[in-house]
Amino acid sequence: GLRQKQAELRKQGKYMGIGLSSYVEICSAGPSHAVGGGGWEAGTVRIERTGKVSVLTGVSPHGQGQETSFAQIVADEFGIEPDDVVTIHGDTGRVPSGIGTFGSRGTSVGGTAVYLAAQDLKEKMKKIAAHLLEATPDKIEFGIGKLLVKGNSGRSINFKEVVTVAYNAVKLPRGMEPGLEATRFFEPSNFTFPFGTHVCVVEIDEETGEPRITKYVAVDDCGNVINPLLVEGQIHGGLVQGIGQALHEEVVYDENGQLLTGSLMDYAIPRAHDFPEFELDRTVTPSPVNPLGLKGVGEAGTIGSTPAVVNAVVDALAPFGITHIDMPVRSEKIWRILKGRKAS
Repeated sequence: GLRQKQAELRKQGKYMGIGLSSYVEICSAGPSHAVGGGGWEAGTVRIERTGKVSVLTGVSPHGQGQETSFAQIVADEFGIEPDDVVTIHGDTGRVPSGIGTFGSRGTSVGGTAVYLAAQDLKEKMKKIAAHLLEATPDKIEFGIGKLLVKGNSGRSINFKEVVTVAYNAVKLPRGMEPGLEATRFFEPSNFTFPFGTHVCVVEIDEETGEPRITKYVAVDDCGNVINPLLVEGQIHGGLVQGIGQALHEEVVYDENGQLLTGSLMDYAIPRAHDFPEFELDRTVTPSPVNPLGLKGVGEAGTIGSTPAVVNAVVDALAPFGITHIDMPVRSEKIWRILKGRKAS
């Protein structure tokens, strides 16, 4: 195992370290009374006359991929293709209500508001379909591109045909208003608590002090997963940010208060070749505070990675009596330790 390899390398005068970190994060900021107001989120789902769907959300994704995941949520509920759903955000002229994207709340709170709005439209469409198919709404279910009577697939009506009836309004049930649009506000009853464990292995270049990550394993639990690729992308990005903080990034001022790291010529950020291929896995423990069972994953990588990396470097330097190093753990710090102390 890793400890056996570490012992063998130490006999050769080489230094490998193993770092471990486990975390529990508080996410999905809400309910409102616990965050001083504004713990809710709003979502609108509108089925257009064409059968295409517009989702208007108060969250504002900037790399999280909710344009895709929200489309998946709605498409899955209606039995249509995600390509038939457009997610609109960040435009206060079109989306007047919303709180925003922070604290890994975008999908767990904002996505739930969208999901609930879709449920309202599903119930309305079931009533329309039941009226047209001479059934009761509780006997109607959504299939792929159609609504049908449970247990009798021969009695069905196309999704777009129901949409046409909703807007044409001639064949609607008595007393039902035309159109297909619903807005819901979702207030979570509690925070969510994603968790995970990360393991990092580093090897130290004894000549330069450069720490090189040779293996990184992250196992995270963000509840139910809508889009695995987006989740892994969020974790990859978080790992790079956290590792950058641990090993490279630092704001430096001179004795006169002049910023010395004011551009990317001087401020070190990690690059692709600084990393091994990340090994990711997950457990799935659905959250009970929203109907989708989501927790949030936007910050998981940044939380688990930083202590795992620093712990790995400290472990590598244990023969030198090192039990703590301030971040960033750059090669110069490690080189001074290697040259200034004698390994036991």
